Amino acid sequence: MKILITGANGLLGQKLVQLLSNEKTSFLATSQGPSRIRTAEVSYLPLDVVKRDQVIKVVREYSPTVVIHTAAMTQVDQCETDREKCWLLNVMSVAHLIEACAIVNAHLVHLSSDFIFDGLSGPYKEDDEANPINFYGQSKWAAEKLLYESNIKWSIVRTILVYGATPGISRSNIMLWVKRQLEAGKPIQVVDDQIRTPTLVEDLAVACYQIAKQSAHGIYHISGADLLTPYNIARITARYFYLDASLINKTNSEAFKQPAKRPLKTGFIIEKARKDLGYQPHSFEAGLAITASFWD
Repeated sequence: MKILITGANGLLGQKLVQLLSNEKTSFLATSQGPSRIRTAEVSYLPLDVVKRDQVIKVVREYSPTVVIHTAAMTQVDQCETDREKCWLLNVMSVAHLIEACAIVNAHLVHLSSDFIFDGLSGPYKEDDEANPINFYGQSKWAAEKLLYESNIKWSIVRTILVYGATPGISRSNIMLWVKRQLEAGKPIQVVDDQIRTPTLVEDLAVACYQIAKQSAHGIYHISGADLLTPYNIARITARYFYLDASLINKTNSEAFKQPAKRPLKTGFIIEKARKDLGYQPHSFEAGLAITASFWD
């Protein structure tokens, strides 16, 4: 098995690099710009996934059996305000990879999101009806439909509110944001009317690897098992790291104005992943303990 990773500089990409290195699996790490990966002796190539010719050249030359596509524009509000860039990164990149995978007969594992759902009836199963309510969700749903209509081997990994830490990470996530703000003594406003099943990045990396190794086809919901609001997440994070929880102020979605509307109740039913992949996610608190070891 030869795996090509897109977005290898990101949180999930770096965890996949670590995992595949430990598993002695052949892989090529790619991402936009120079490598920020701290793992020793990693094969790396710069790759801009919105450039069709570049994508086809790199995939054709490496000829992977599996492509794990983690590169995406995930800042939901930025997707709402810069729709052209969002569409290029989240939809056109998938079109290019489908074309490239068809040339080398590769299996494309694509990362998607709970934001393809409207949040009216979560937690969701894989076959529940999509109805995105913001442009980020629309872009991820459009990318999924490209795969449904393609003739390549594919898997879709939908996930939710990924958290964790790794060296050189350029973007934050909810756990890191809460920790950093409270450590700086800054009060934070956190919504309590949205429900999610936050996902430990190490669990997500293992699930992607199992899908690749088993050539598992179709859609998989991969997340944690704990239904939590962002306010719950912030309180648990504060307690775990012995930070001042009095700085955490509860609010709701109506009071918290953002360019993009958020679905209220998502969360995933993960029984298919448990059955097919042997997927066993950590609890949120156990995930914090794994993440805390990063600073030990």
